[in-house]
Amino acid sequence: MKVVLRASLVVLVCIFAAPATAQDEEVAVPIVKAPYHLPVFTNEYVTVLKIDIPPGRNTGYHTHTEDSVSVNIVPADMTNQNLGSSEVTRGERAQRGRANYTSYSKGGPRTHKATNVGSTPFHNVSFLFRNRPGRFTPSARTEAPGYLQIMDNERVRGWRLVLEPGQSALAISQTAPGIRIVVDGGELAESVPGSADRGWTLRNGEFYWQEAGVTRALRNIGTTRIEIVEFELK
Repeated sequence: MKVVLRASLVVLVCIFAAPATAQDEEVAVPIVKAPYHLPVFTNEYVTVLKIDIPPGRNTGYHTHTEDSVSVNIVPADMTNQNLGSSEVTRGERAQRGRANYTSYSKGGPRTHKATNVGSTPFHNVSFLFRNRPGRFTPSARTEAPGYLQIMDNERVRGWRLVLEPGQSALAISQTAPGIRIVVDGGELAESVPGSADRGWTLRNGEFYWQEAGVTRALRNIGTTRIEIVEFELK
């Protein structure tokens, strides 16, 4: 009986210890493989992620290693927990249209888990840099006052453009490759010298890769407010 009892106790200890061990051994994946992080575009310069986390869901532990820019599309409430820590922090509400740059090459990698604790999806478009900085010189856009500069660092320069129905933005000449991210969509006309005007239907959360060497003016030809953010690489 003593042998049987001892064996039963060992089994019980293993059963109750297993969940704790599994939790302690939880490992992280690269950000491009994290739940709700969908790689949707890549080239020699960037990888673009569509991040869409439903209410009540989390990303699992994942690791950031590359410098990146993120743009929030939908306001959301999130918490964060670093791997190996029991502390759960609640960050500032993710505001619509906010753009952030994080230099993981300087600050070091970060491994964490993000949880959507609000009632709206956390929708974000991010791009990770794959090239070294110093290859390009972005435009200034100082002669097109509709473009409000929102970012300028060692990696990228960025602008916000808001066009009400009927409004136009003067022509700019893009001197470095980059990306356009749509915060508020609508109907847009793009004018390029030597070509007929080109209409676009923009949707919230869409993005467009844009090569260097293009001169273009924009006009809101729809009935709704358009907000976009554009970036040129360095």
